Amino acid sequence: MNTITKIEAIKGAFYGAIVGDALCLGSHYEYDALKIYEAYGQKTIEKFMSPGEKMGGSTHGIGWGERNYHPGKRAGGTTDYGDYNILILEHLASISEPKREFNVEDILPHWMNRFEHNWGSWICTMTKETYAQVKANTPVKHLGGMSNAMAIRHVAAYAYYDTEEEIAEVSRKVMFTHKNEEALAGGEFFARVTYRVINGENPKEAIENVAVGMNDFIQAKVSQAIAKVKEEADENSALFKEKFADDLAITSMARLWDIGRSEPIRVGKASPTEGTLPGSVYFILKYFDKEDGLNSAIAANVMVGGDNASRAIAIGMVLGAYKGLSAIKKEWLDSLEQYEYCENLLKKLPLLKNT
Repeated sequence: MNTITKIEAIKGAFYGAIVGDALCLGSHYEYDALKIYEAYGQKTIEKFMSPGEKMGGSTHGIGWGERNYHPGKRAGGTTDYGDYNILILEHLASISEPKREFNVEDILPHWMNRFEHNWGSWICTMTKETYAQVKANTPVKHLGGMSNAMAIRHVAAYAYYDTEEEIAEVSRKVMFTHKNEEALAGGEFFARVTYRVINGENPKEAIENVAVGMNDFIQAKVSQAIAKVKEEADENSALFKEKFADDLAITSMARLWDIGRSEPIRVGKASPTEGTLPGSVYFILKYFDKEDGLNSAIAANVMVGGDNASRAIAIGMVLGAYKGLSAIKKEWLDSLEQYEYCENLLKKLPLLKNT
């Protein structure tokens, strides 16, 4: 049973996600966990980093090459995953009175403006494709591409909507750049899990209970993650003895993706939902019952690399809802670039007004 207040849980979910994402800025799309470990002084990350900081100013995106993926950002800033969640917060804060159903049509002008004038992060292929569709007057119901990359963007909605079905619907609508059902279902899965954690369940209960009601793909991936957590905790297993156990655990839960550029991508730590979902569940279940579980989980996730920012939103959102805002390291909140900005916007949302 979660004993923190609902307000503490909602704010914990939001900032757990954003802080987790910001911690990934320096290593986002670096696929070599050993390189990250060496760059960070042979220890787990302790502070925010600028893009590629301590790694020569860039990260190795495998098929996308070695580059700076977030050239407009500095330490304490967010990746595109964090940016999208803040964009949704901005939108909800602008329509807080009266409360109404989320419509994609309403957010498109704001999204277009941010995309054209104030982005600064990596622009994913689906965002580019959807932007071109909007410019071509494509109907909203036909927007998006078929990428299977999970992109959770709805975390501010917990301060606006108060039923699980509303949250689940919003989680899908804010992924309007995606049509792929694996990606949409992955977002919905974590939306429902976080809602239940905010309302009293612990993460393990919520993950198991939500999975039962989801499709076969989600159930299989959750089962896979649960088994991997047990394997990693078994002192007799080969995985337990590995120095980089988390990295091996994550990469072992999905296929290699030979995209024909430089070398195969290990999908377990890349963007597709088949890797990000079990990877996120792995970190949540491994750390949720530990005293400093939230901070430990989002830091450990950074060190695996790959598309760690995608996993960070899910991990930080669920564990932030469970542990609460006060569990997040104060020095991380204090150095989060948009902390005060987000605070002012959150206070405009119905469930956090006057807090």
